[in-house]
Amino acid sequence: MRTLSTVLLALGMLIGIAAPALADGAQTGADIHVAQTLGDRELTVIIRRVAEVPGPVHIDLVTHTGSPPGVVTVSVSAAGSPTSSTKVELGATPGFYAGTVQVDRPGPWELKVDEATIPFIVPAIVSSPWENATYGGFVAAGLLLVIALVLAVRGRGGMAIVPAAGMIVAVTVAVTAAVLAPVIPQPPAPGTDLDPTFDNVNDPYQRTSIVDFSRPPVNLVPTMAGNDLRLSLTDGSSGRPVDDLLVHDNALIHLVVISPSGTLQHLHPIRVGPGEYRVRLRTGPGVHAIAAEIARRGGGVQLLRSSVSVTGEANLHANEGKADLSTQIRPAGSPSTVTARFGTRDLQPWLGMLGHMIVVGPLADGQNHAAAPIWAHVHAMLPSTPGLPDKPDESVAAFGPDVSFTYSFPLPGRYLVWVQVERDYSIVTVPTVVEVPKGAQG
Repeated sequence: MRTLSTVLLALGMLIGIAAPALADGAQTGADIHVAQTLGDRELTVIIRRVAEVPGPVHIDLVTHTGSPPGVVTVSVSAAGSPTSSTKVELGATPGFYAGTVQVDRPGPWELKVDEATIPFIVPAIVSSPWENATYGGFVAAGLLLVIALVLAVRGRGGMAIVPAAGMIVAVTVAVTAAVLAPVIPQPPAPGTDLDPTFDNVNDPYQRTSIVDFSRPPVNLVPTMAGNDLRLSLTDGSSGRPVDDLLVHDNALIHLVVISPSGTLQHLHPIRVGPGEYRVRLRTGPGVHAIAAEIARRGGGVQLLRSSVSVTGEANLHANEGKADLSTQIRPAGSPSTVTARFGTRDLQPWLGMLGHMIVVGPLADGQNHAAAPIWAHVHAMLPSTPGLPDKPDESVAAFGPDVSFTYSFPLPGRYLVWVQVERDYSIVTVPTVVEVPKGAQG
């Protein structure tokens, strides 16, 4: 009878302990934002989080001021899988336009918006090891409890002690896994820190065969084809096309182009093939300085610089705006502050940030921008705002009016500076020039 009481007490413990929430499962992905300069359109392509496979993938196309209306074709495809496509009609009013396509399996996929292609990952929904330990522990405890009860009822109390003890161990394992699960780091997401192989896509918790995450420098070869700038990216070691770029700061490539007259274009070339990108330039003739900021999987961010000669008639389109700029420029090597005041609290996030500042210099009179030793891309982060989501998209116009940047100019001299923000779905660029004095060691 004492043994049966012990088993029943254990049953009560099991029922009482089994109620708390179990461990979280593996992350199943998040929204992917990718800026794309598609012909004359400046778009943000948003691939919404995939909740189930097979199932729908919801796509939002965000248009900006100056983007012409029209119909674009959105499709997804994977090796050996039929392509799902839809038409999205972009209106004359800038904003969000939605479409839906279908995926039928986890793994590497490719989203196509007209001729632009964006690789992305549909992650597998799998149970984490600690989730398996929690469920498995409670199931094992339940089975052992039944065995212990049967043995106790049949008068084999001594033998019932063994499964009862095993049940306590199983419950301990399950509870420990459930308690520790919230503080155990998630595994690297496929397609971000790890190569998008089917091995780690289908099971992100298994050990990957990748041991060397270093990446050689990338060679950038720019050429002009009419009004289009073509960028060829090759691996500095193997010479093969570079096709492992990550979406960082909401783009595959952040391209800065500066014309001989000093007009800046901040563009986001579309991927048209492995290692091949294209973007439409709106500029005039002359030698243009270019800088491409990329991130390779496992290799970190790289800044690639070059120049390209443009011929033909001027086709310049600059959306330069105005702001009240104040600067606190300290000697070279010390932090300086540039603040743009836009008057009203209606700025939108652009490329995941409140603002961007491009710095080029120091430059002497008549010196081509490609010869500037310093190129920098500085961010103003989005502030945490009560009542707004942690990662607001471009539909939220509630930031500003002041946008501040901190940057340490490393060399004395004259720098060209451009501040960029988004307002009313329009990218506003505010240029200025700063003079940086010599530092104490200058």
